[in-house]
Amino acid sequence: MLDPSMFKSLLDNLHEGVYYVDCTRQIQYWNKGAERISGFTAEEVVGKHCFDNVLIHVDGQGNSLCHGKSPLAATVEDGVERQTRVYLHHKDGHRVPVSVSIAPIRDANGKIVGGIEAFHDDTSVMSVLKQLEDLRQTADLCALTGTANRDYITRVLLQRLTELKERNETLAVLFIDVDHFKSVNDRFGHAVGDVVLKMVARTLLGAMRSYDCLGRWGGEEFVAVMPALKPIHLAETGERLRMLVETSSASITNGMACTTVSIGACMAWPEDTLTTLVARADQLMYESKNGGRNRVTVDTSRH
Repeated sequence: MLDPSMFKSLLDNLHEGVYYVDCTRQIQYWNKGAERISGFTAEEVVGKHCFDNVLIHVDGQGNSLCHGKSPLAATVEDGVERQTRVYLHHKDGHRVPVSVSIAPIRDANGKIVGGIEAFHDDTSVMSVLKQLEDLRQTADLCALTGTANRDYITRVLLQRLTELKERNETLAVLFIDVDHFKSVNDRFGHAVGDVVLKMVARTLLGAMRSYDCLGRWGGEEFVAVMPALKPIHLAETGERLRMLVETSSASITNGMACTTVSIGACMAWPEDTLTTLVARADQLMYESKNGGRNRVTVDTSRH
């Protein structure tokens, strides 16, 4: 029979994150995989409850899952195993998409005494790493945010526009601007501003598909190029990105840094040029700004 230390060693060597809670949802165990994916060490979370300021799961619509009846709490209550996809809150502030599997833990008499959750990073890790490595080698990487720089995103846009004309494929462009960023720099300094930019960039990158491309256009502006996205899904996609940024937060010296983004999203058409496409997305972003910020303005009509 394996002793407890052997079980712990086995769990710590899993690629997946694994943690165990008792019936009060107090975290009793946190493996090395959970540390790697979330950024939180076992010392920082063991003894806390899963609804404390740790993972702060949200679903695809931005609903908090760690307060009230979370999937883990439901399993501890009814004993039903569950699988779902959520966005956890990384220690650095950004959101990470994860697939989770939840199961009840029972004692020798069959009584539920807690629950175990296993989760793995649901981003397209290998393709993202390859893309970042390619960018590093060609000096097309924004060193601060880890996204493509403006030159690279411009080339991608031109390439996608050519494909659009030749193959009649769909292409969406989102212009994303961090709200009140000048005020953040003026009030807290550029170091905090850099933290905010990195948090936003990593959150957005985590929500991209493997064949999407995100680039820093300039300052606090980002452009997302999303091929093969149907017009009917554009508003939903923009809203998901907006929500994930809104629910991100990073620790700073005097508290937590939070922000929102204003997004302009449009479809590209065969008659578009780089200039007309970016200008249209930019104008839609300003409509979001003028409408109160922290919102998405979408145009799928053909001009």
